[in-house]
Amino acid sequence: MEHRKSYVLVALFALLLLTDIVIAASDGGKGNGKDGQVDKGNGGYDGKGKGNGNGNGNGNGNGNGNGNGNGNSNGPKDKGKKDKDKKDKEKKDKERKEKEERVKKDKERKEKEKKEKERKEKEKRDKEQSEAAARYRMLSPLRTGQEQAMCQGQGACYYKTLVCPGECPMRKPSKNRNTKGCFIDCTSKCEATCKWRKPNCNGYGSLCYDPRFVGGDGRMFYFHGSKGGSFAIVSDNNLHINAHFIGTRPVGRTRDFTWVQALNVMFESHKLLITANKVTQWDENLDAFTIRYNDELITLPEDEQSEWRANSGQREIVIERTDERNSVRVLVSGLVQMDIKVRPIGKEEDRVHNYQLPQDDAFAHLETQFKFLDLSELVEGVLGKTYRPDYVSTAKTGVPMPVMGGEDKYQTPSLFSHTCRLCRFKPQEEPLSADI
Repeated sequence: MEHRKSYVLVALFALLLLTDIVIAASDGGKGNGKDGQVDKGNGGYDGKGKGNGNGNGNGNGNGNGNGNGNGNSNGPKDKGKKDKDKKDKEKKDKERKEKEERVKKDKERKEKEKKEKERKEKEKRDKEQSEAAARYRMLSPLRTGQEQAMCQGQGACYYKTLVCPGECPMRKPSKNRNTKGCFIDCTSKCEATCKWRKPNCNGYGSLCYDPRFVGGDGRMFYFHGSKGGSFAIVSDNNLHINAHFIGTRPVGRTRDFTWVQALNVMFESHKLLITANKVTQWDENLDAFTIRYNDELITLPEDEQSEWRANSGQREIVIERTDERNSVRVLVSGLVQMDIKVRPIGKEEDRVHNYQLPQDDAFAHLETQFKFLDLSELVEGVLGKTYRPDYVSTAKTGVPMPVMGGEDKYQTPSLFSHTCRLCRFKPQEEPLSADI
């Protein structure tokens, strides 16, 4: 009996041991699909609750609920692909912008080269025309009174005889205030034509009135400056021109009325000064200008065909009358030609513009038209900068008086100074003469 009890106890113990083994095996077969997590090593469903997975003991655990997750997680791969696509797009955008910038710069460069070529061709033509006088020899006039000349410069016009037209038979006509003069052109044009010998205040390079400019770009603008001030009109490597302003400011006005009273042309180590004299009452029968070359007073005989010449060693300077009084043409060969007229402010003009000028001053001033013959592409000055190939006007358009600023950039200490903020001219030093 006792042996039976022992067997029963052993059997019960074995049964309990087997039950523990089975339970342990079942627990080992449960997957790790808890709370939506995925066992990356053993797989499973990424769902809520416990999923089904293969445990190490190959047991079949029962999860609570159905997992809908994907055991193959592709999140990092998707992010890497998006980053690569983004970098590729940025690279393409950068290459496209760089290409557009290259095309734009290439276009701007070609336009600049084209303008510079046109500017140089124009300067070359102007220079040839201005020096045409030195390339012909005057012959005896025809019986009709028409002057004629034989061209002597090399080229298409070499040794050809040009005859002045009947409408303007003389190069320097007497009483030429209302008569054009004959212009003999021995350049490739090879012709004799009629031209006015006075400033054209609506033409390129003109400086007239109070003061109104027409720039090298053909646009009109005003530059007021200041009463008693001097400003660089042109400043380049080999040429500098200052203008001295006179003016008045009526009561109640915020700025001066101004006019150009004098010009100082500086080149090499030389100075050519043209000044409108102060006069109380205007008299058309009297000259109202003074010209000095290197402080030497220049006297022009009272003859319309009179002229004065000098040689600087490198350039010829020619000053000639273009009217009976108060009108001259000035040439500095290879640099500039100026047609200059001296005129007053008349009573009617004073009344219309309400200048309120004093009774003892006619405000004689200069009207000038410049023709520049050798400007660089970096030329400066109120007027000079308008001849730059890349110049863009800053004056307002569509207004009656487009005003150009720049007083602070171009004001000089005096009429005789070549110094200003943007001035470029540096005078040549005069050679020292050795004592013999």
